[in-house]
Amino acid sequence: SSRSIGSKKLVGFVAQMSLHAYMLLSFCPQTRMQSLQPDPMAQYRSVYGALKRIVRTEGLLRPLRGLNITVLGAGPAHALYFACYERIKRSLSDVIQHGGNSHIANGVAGSVATVLHDAIMNPAEVVKQRMQMYNSPYRSLYDCVLTVSRKEGLAAFYRSYSTQLTMNIPFQAVHFITYEFMQEHFNPQRQYRPETHILSGAAAGAVSAAITTPLDVCKTLLNTQENVVLSSAHVSGHLSGMVNALRTVYRLGGVPAFFKGIRARVIYQMPSTAIAWSVYEFFKYFLTQQKPHIQELRRDAHKASPT
Repeated sequence: SSRSIGSKKLVGFVAQMSLHAYMLLSFCPQTRMQSLQPDPMAQYRSVYGALKRIVRTEGLLRPLRGLNITVLGAGPAHALYFACYERIKRSLSDVIQHGGNSHIANGVAGSVATVLHDAIMNPAEVVKQRMQMYNSPYRSLYDCVLTVSRKEGLAAFYRSYSTQLTMNIPFQAVHFITYEFMQEHFNPQRQYRPETHILSGAAAGAVSAAITTPLDVCKTLLNTQENVVLSSAHVSGHLSGMVNALRTVYRLGGVPAFFKGIRARVIYQMPSTAIAWSVYEFFKYFLTQQKPHIQELRRDAHKASPT
């Protein structure tokens, strides 16, 4: 029903807003650690070391640059994402497994939801990563959007969209399949059990993050368009396309370059997916528990109303 879809949107929105502040703290080091030609002042050995140095040398709020654009995009993107996932998963499960759990339905639902989600979030990711670069030339969100639009055109905000989808579709397919598999094993009755949601979410995030790190490195390169990297690779103008990004990464660092920042990415994803799923499952449970009470109140109000 439309009311049920609305509830899923609300749940998805709350779940994702609860984790984005944490995500930004770890995402800033990840963006910089994935740089193929980092500035000597921006070479880090660990996520903690990167975060500590960024705060000490650039200020306490520096890791939070890009929070405003993330909040603007994440709300509608994630609400649509979870609502789409639940609707498609239920519809396909009815067809494939007659209402039972289906890994195929989970994977397809996650993939379709990702296409819609990334269409909204890709421009926000471009702005966020450019503002988090070392020595970023942009003074504010408005300055970044205006400068990129004027110098590179609106297409710059979707330059990495194909790579984002190529990364996120397998990421989300593996993510949802892993989560549902873990739930089948640890919570077969599908009751609200916070510890299983946290464990399953963390495992799903770790596995999917590790598998898709090479594509994330390419996405970061396409989003940031770092001048030092493009000069080293003898790229004139702007780098575009996943194939060109793959070639550039390999040319500059070989196979190991595709796994730059993998530790930061896994550390970034494990708690974030654990938080997202635990909050999502809690609010889904809460709204489900409230539904009979609300229906009873409506029946009482209907009986009390004059005919």
